[in-house]
Amino acid sequence: MQRSRISFAAALMLLSSTAAHSDAESDKLREALRTATAQSRALEDQRAALQAKLTAAEQERERLKKQNEAFRAQVKEAEQAYRQAVKDFNDRLAERDESLEKWKSAYGEAASVARAKDAERVKFESEVTALRASNKSCVARNGQLVKVGNDIVRQYEQMNVMDKIWHHEPVFGFKRVEHQNAAQDFRDKIIDQKVNP
Repeated sequence: MQRSRISFAAALMLLSSTAAHSDAESDKLREALRTATAQSRALEDQRAALQAKLTAAEQERERLKKQNEAFRAQVKEAEQAYRQAVKDFNDRLAERDESLEKWKSAYGEAASVARAKDAERVKFESEVTALRASNKSCVARNGQLVKVGNDIVRQYEQMNVMDKIWHHEPVFGFKRVEHQNAAQDFRDKIIDQKVNP
């Protein structure tokens, strides 16, 4: 019984080593299959990408072809427009030559008018200079008038009730003469600032 057990164990070991060997080969084959499948998928993806690029390139070629046709049509239109523009320009050039003689005579008249206007301008500029000087003088005199007015107002504000009574008191008239003299001085200052045109 022992012997049968040993032979059974030996048979098991032999079977397990054979099974292990066949499992290793099976694993190798599975790994090779996986690699082949992965390569096949990668190649399929690459083929799909290249097909997409090809389709995009064909679409781009069609777009460029249409664009080229449109550009040719534009060039043709531009050439026609250029010919028409040259014709129009030559026509205008002929008209310009005809009107140039008219302009030459008109220029002579305009030049004489310009000389007359320039003489008037010089005259007006001298008048403006004189008016500006007169204006400055008026502004200065106006400043003096304001100063005299301020002096009058200040002097009037400084008067108290008794001074007012003394200035207008009819019997003795002590301050009346002084008041009249001050008023005459203010009148003289105002008259001195009068502008004579």
